[in-house]
Amino acid sequence: MLEIGINSRKRLEMINITEHISNAVRENNWKEGLLLLFCTHTTAGLTINEAADPSVVRDIQAGLNRLIPEHGDYRHLEGNSDAHIKSSLLGCSLQLIIHSGCPALGTWQGVFFTEFDGPRQRKVLGQWIQA
Repeated sequence: MLEIGINSRKRLEMINITEHISNAVRENNWKEGLLLLFCTHTTAGLTINEAADPSVVRDIQAGLNRLIPEHGDYRHLEGNSDAHIKSSLLGCSLQLIIHSGCPALGTWQGVFFTEFDGPRQRKVLGQWIQA
């Protein structure tokens, strides 16, 4: 099993973990198969999106904050209901096709860990499935 440790620095943050994944694929000599990724937290998630232009990350964060503001008519006592909702929208798992020893991502795509209640220490688990 793969484990990627992540230390977020902000309450809302998108951390590109593509390089961690590519390194793990190479180090484990995984050639053809699927890598299942799972975020073990209820106020964080995973997504694939554009990694070339940082303004895309900013726009995603701004859009999520407009849709689900930090403060609203929430009843959860911890004060992080917006983080739970954002996590549910993005999701906690991804499947990556590994082809010829590399994640089969599009030209501009990257894999992001999405933090909605940081800063915190987090982890993403991965399970390799051989083709």
